[in-house]
Amino acid sequence: MLIGVPKEIKKEERRVGLTPEGAAELTGLGHTVLVEKGAGAGSGFPDALYTGAGARVADRQPVWEEPELIIKVKEPLPEEYGHLRAGKIIFTFLHLAANPGLADALMKSGVTALSYETLEEGGRLPLLAPMSVIAGRMAPLMGAFYLQGNLGGSGVFAAGTIGVRPANCLVLGAGNAGTNAARVASGIGMDTTVLNINSFGLKAIDEIFLGRVKTVVLNHAMLREALKEADIVIGAVLVPGAKAPVLIDRAALKTMKKGSVIIDISIDQGGTAETSRPTTHDTPVYEVDGIIHYCVANMPSAYPRTSTLALTSSTLPYIETLAAEGLEGLLEKSMPLKTSLNVYKGKIVHPAVAHSLAR
Repeated sequence: MLIGVPKEIKKEERRVGLTPEGAAELTGLGHTVLVEKGAGAGSGFPDALYTGAGARVADRQPVWEEPELIIKVKEPLPEEYGHLRAGKIIFTFLHLAANPGLADALMKSGVTALSYETLEEGGRLPLLAPMSVIAGRMAPLMGAFYLQGNLGGSGVFAAGTIGVRPANCLVLGAGNAGTNAARVASGIGMDTTVLNINSFGLKAIDEIFLGRVKTVVLNHAMLREALKEADIVIGAVLVPGAKAPVLIDRAALKTMKKGSVIIDISIDQGGTAETSRPTTHDTPVYEVDGIIHYCVANMPSAYPRTSTLALTSSTLPYIETLAAEGLEGLLEKSMPLKTSLNVYKGKIVHPAVAHSLAR
């Protein structure tokens, strides 16, 4: 199969869909890999490493137009919609539940779109997991940074000091992102509480952290009370393929302490706060009712080298399967890769995505 790896054009997106080592694996299996010039530079992978791996480096147009399969990191932007067409497969993060415009463009184009974040295997989301781990571990660090008084924060030092309490960190969700947020928040000394809709996820948190992280079942009343005490709130709620539930409405936001920080990891799926809207790394925060909102929609791209290595190590086996089987093989066989199928023949075919978009 001819596989294309375009350069990402989303603002401040430095990751790339495939490492040179990944390219070498694919070319070794007899596939042809076409990489856009400079695609890997932001992650520390110059073009020479790709040519050394057996890939071809080319300009943007042939990388999009010639291959049967396009491998990316982030969703296609409007400038890229013209490259989408029937007979082509795209495999990337899509987050369609929060992006009806992209969903419509994919359906209109006739492209077959597979999404990393909906691929399920054994009850896990193996392609979303590595980015969730990084975003989760980043979140308390970003929250601690923006608590600085000179940045508009409350001036509370996240780790506290002798005789002075540390910051109160509230994590919403006990999945990969939430668990890793709790790991770092508690690790640097924050008073950390995880709220989750069911006790199963909380049981795992309790077993991992041996009581160092408090656990509370998420309900409206408990959330309202917890928000009043929080210095940092981390939104890490995930419903695979669906839009994230809005847990923090404007009224609840007004009860929070001024200068507190919301880190909304769930912003890719719409966000957990009513006041959340996507931001970028060059302008990551804004303030509403005295509360700082950090809603960067591609958090792991701040650390592109680590993120690209982690992503390719997870996606490569599935890319190899897709390249070997082709679309017909994917549709005919029962395999985990089939759960990543979001758009096919002009229709949304993933149930959760279709429900969220009412398509």
